Amino acid sequence: MELKHIDIASLSVSSANMRGGKKAPDLTNILPSVRARGILVPLIVREKDDDSYEIVAGKRRYHAALAIAEESGSIDPLPCAVMAAGDDAAALEASLIENIARLDPDEMTRHETFTRLVREGRSVEDISLTFGLTELQVKRTLALGNLMPRIRNLYRAEKIDAVTVRHLTLATKAQQRAWLALLDSESDHAPMGQNLKAWLMGGAAISTSVALFDLGGYSGEIISDLFGEERYFACASDFWTAQDTAIAERADAYREAGWQEVVVMERGAYFHTWEHERCQKKKGGRVYVAISHRGEVTFHEGYITAKEARKREAGEAMSRPVRPKVSASIQNYIDLHRHAAVRVSLLSQPAMALRLMLAHAIVGSSLWRVDVEKQRANTDAIAESVETSASEAAFDVKRREVLALLGLDADTPTVTNGYAGDHGLPGLFVHLTGVSDEAVMAVLAIVMGETLAAGSAMVELLGALLNIDMASVWQADDALLDSIRDKEVVGGIVAEVAGDAVATANAGESIKVQRQIVRDCLAGTNGRAKVEGWAPRWMAFPPSTYTERGGVGSAERWNRIAALLDADKSALNADERYLAQAA
Repeated sequence: MELKHIDIASLSVSSANMRGGKKAPDLTNILPSVRARGILVPLIVREKDDDSYEIVAGKRRYHAALAIAEESGSIDPLPCAVMAAGDDAAALEASLIENIARLDPDEMTRHETFTRLVREGRSVEDISLTFGLTELQVKRTLALGNLMPRIRNLYRAEKIDAVTVRHLTLATKAQQRAWLALLDSESDHAPMGQNLKAWLMGGAAISTSVALFDLGGYSGEIISDLFGEERYFACASDFWTAQDTAIAERADAYREAGWQEVVVMERGAYFHTWEHERCQKKKGGRVYVAISHRGEVTFHEGYITAKEARKREAGEAMSRPVRPKVSASIQNYIDLHRHAAVRVSLLSQPAMALRLMLAHAIVGSSLWRVDVEKQRANTDAIAESVETSASEAAFDVKRREVLALLGLDADTPTVTNGYAGDHGLPGLFVHLTGVSDEAVMAVLAIVMGETLAAGSAMVELLGALLNIDMASVWQADDALLDSIRDKEVVGGIVAEVAGDAVATANAGESIKVQRQIVRDCLAGTNGRAKVEGWAPRWMAFPPSTYTERGGVGSAERWNRIAALLDADKSALNADERYLAQAA
């Protein structure tokens, strides 16, 4: 580099400067020094085609010099180190190195600069050597590029933590959008940290490190942790198919090696050493295979149960295990062909398929997971209002009838996930085959009600299709009225229940006074005529608002789906549609 003093009028900030944004830099801690001693550390610049120079590193010193020049009317030429022209990557590196030496930039700023270096031809290894970082640290920074801009901004503003961001780099763009929707929702909760990984994987994330099989021959999808540390199976079902086959092959290998019995335990069951005792292979010891829900497999060689050990001590003879007559591959062949035959036959039995689907929704399976709407309330007052409402009371009566029909305890909180019979899913399915179609539909309606997401577009759509009149099933209470704090809104409600004249006359009164007018009208007290059958606009089907400002979730959801019904107005009468289909 060539050192020279350059007039400040010939200098400008380069786009390669990592702090070259439009925002003016903070000069608080540098301006006094520049006033007292001038610019001591040279700026790093490179020459432009018009004989001017652009600043690659030293933006804050440049702006401090501008401030001094404005104060005093002039300033001496600034010391500068002139780089060779044209090497954008070298300019970026110079800018970043100087800024890291002065003040470690935030991770998002480093990501943006590293990305530009990669575009200029620098490899991960080059970047790591230049900045004294490991290749993994550089990969982690570059991995942030998989994030949507809004998520990167949330991280930059420290509104989400590093663990959450790391797991979001595993997410597809669709998953990132879904996560942002949860973050914006007033009723839903966006998973953070370690919980986010489980949410992205549809349950427990299964690492490739637990696989017993060769990953090279695995046909399913594997998601790579973009930070370079872990890889995960995208589909748990595909993983378990391969893992179970590998377990069966290992079990066969144990049997071929002379072990009399290999016990493959149920997934999630623990092998407790205190319930077993050591026993040699030649004396009848078994191999117990413990499988965790995370996919880890442990082989415990040479054990029998403590109960069997006591019997041996008492001199009782032990029965020899029956050796399997088919290999794992033959069993897999049998299982897949029988599965294919059953599912094609199920096509001609829709009533049976409906019962089977309903049993899956209630009990769940390795392929099914159904969640119950938790009806989370923001306050105790809201929770009490919903619990004591006429709609919830009527739903609870029908739920208890269904619980009785299924032979469940009447105090079981939900039908969904509430069945715990000895035979699980097959047991419930057999039970459902013995009840009428009408009863099955009643069970189905309860299960669907329990698993219908509150605050969703489906609630808006169903409310319109079912022609629900909220005023007939709901009454205003303090939980709602006490929550209204907007003067324009309360004024609109007063006009609805008391008339425009009363609303105009009391427009200048406090919200508290106007809320009392509403209460008097609804109760028929303090000389006001009682108003029957009123419901606020937000709760109607379809909903509307009292102001032009928006922000009402139910109205916004309705606006997004209203067009679905415009093409078929007859769809609004759900009863007529159902009867027509039944006929």
